Amino acid sequence: MNEPIPSLPAPSEDHLRLLSVFHYVFAGFALLGMGFLALHYGLMSQMMDSANWENQSNPPPEGFFDFFVWFYVAMGAMLLVGLVLNLVAARSLRARRHWMLCAVVAGLNCLQVPVGTVLGVFTLVVISRTDVRASFRD
Repeated sequence: MNEPIPSLPAPSEDHLRLLSVFHYVFAGFALLGMGFLALHYGLMSQMMDSANWENQSNPPPEGFFDFFVWFYVAMGAMLLVGLVLNLVAARSLRARRHWMLCAVVAGLNCLQVPVGTVLGVFTLVVISRTDVRASFRD
């Protein structure tokens, strides 16, 4: 009845390869997010066009859409940075280089709930193992 609990399998090349693929997929999600953001910007700019509000009694205030433009720029920049960082981290995981970069990107991914959190936590767990850490060349 008292069977020993089996230990976790030793980290292998497959774990890092799988994490690399997931980082590529997550970068693809950022690209999709940028496409959605561009679509949303196009729709909002059409809606806020002054020609659509000429015959209306309560048009939006002048400069109302300017706030949204800055929001689109900020979100687009964040998505672009996330895309580039995840691409670099995916290549680094595959080549077992730049351990600190992979850890920082994993930490930043944890802020993107829920998918990024799962990817970030699993990446941190795998690359924090002593034998995996020792295999990285910085």
